Amino acid sequence: MEKKEVLTAVDKYERYHIWYGGKEEERKSNYADMVNKFYDLVTIFYEWKGETLQNSLKRHEHFIALELGLKPGQKVLDIGCGIGGPLREISRFSYTSITGLNNSEYQISRAKADFMNMPFPDNSFDAAYAIEATCHAPDVVACYKEICRVLKPGQCFAAYEWCMTDAFDPNNKEHQRIKVVPIFVEVVWSVTLVPFFQFDIKFLICRKKIELGNGLPNIRLTRECLDALKKTGFEVVWERDLALDSPIPWYLPIDTSHFSLRNFHLTGIGRFFNRNMLVVLEKIGIAPKGSQRVHVFLDKGAEGLVAGGKKGIFTPSYFFLARKLLSTTK
Repeated sequence: MEKKEVLTAVDKYERYHIWYGGKEEERKSNYADMVNKFYDLVTIFYEWKGETLQNSLKRHEHFIALELGLKPGQKVLDIGCGIGGPLREISRFSYTSITGLNNSEYQISRAKADFMNMPFPDNSFDAAYAIEATCHAPDVVACYKEICRVLKPGQCFAAYEWCMTDAFDPNNKEHQRIKVVPIFVEVVWSVTLVPFFQFDIKFLICRKKIELGNGLPNIRLTRECLDALKKTGFEVVWERDLALDSPIPWYLPIDTSHFSLRNFHLTGIGRFFNRNMLVVLEKIGIAPKGSQRVHVFLDKGAEGLVAGGKKGIFTPSYFFLARKLLSTTK
């Protein structure tokens, strides 16, 4: 994306979300454009450094390969492959041939396609997986049905899904503030400390921080994923929220109450510094206009993720392994 295009993309992305007056139906009907703009804007913010994180990512990727029982020479589909990191690692680990599918032109310039409408014949692949990608689908049943179509009978689909858990109570006001309460009022004071550096104090009731900060049309429950699998020609081999087995909270690196020199940029102080540094870089023309606003909606997403994690109502690690039925009337 050219620097001059960033501000327009930020404006269009924000308008899809209820925080800025958008509607859920608009997000669903324009999901491809909404998700593309999200990844166009935030991919650079997602670049992580550090051996510990890389080792953790590799463990998750090897886990998927092992659960799928991948064998050398098999044809595998990576649904929503991003910039291809997991694809390369899993291919090296399993000696398989992996096709990456992604509808974000910024993240991948070849094999560009929409996982709601795949350009592959029926029964093309020996296995398929999705890592935090199908949560972007506007219709989970249609998405899983399309994955089932391109899989060979008897073969498996594994995925990590972002979901609300069974602990989510739509009648609980505290839970609603994380996911479903609409905005009623927003009052902002901007305080300038030194030239270019300012911070905003906001009092507001916010809706759907997780969706806004993570490019999601809607967040579904874990049981909705299971129901969708069963409706679309899959049998569920096993499923579990793997976040429940984590020795430390999954949200710890993005919790502003937790200070870490290793992840300083994710702490409250680090985010304050980064946000205002982007203001400076925009002012002097190094960063494209709109960069600081991208940082803001990523922060909003992080706030929602941490709040949902602490309450146990949201998980980024709902895992399932499902097998396509040998015969189906779906």
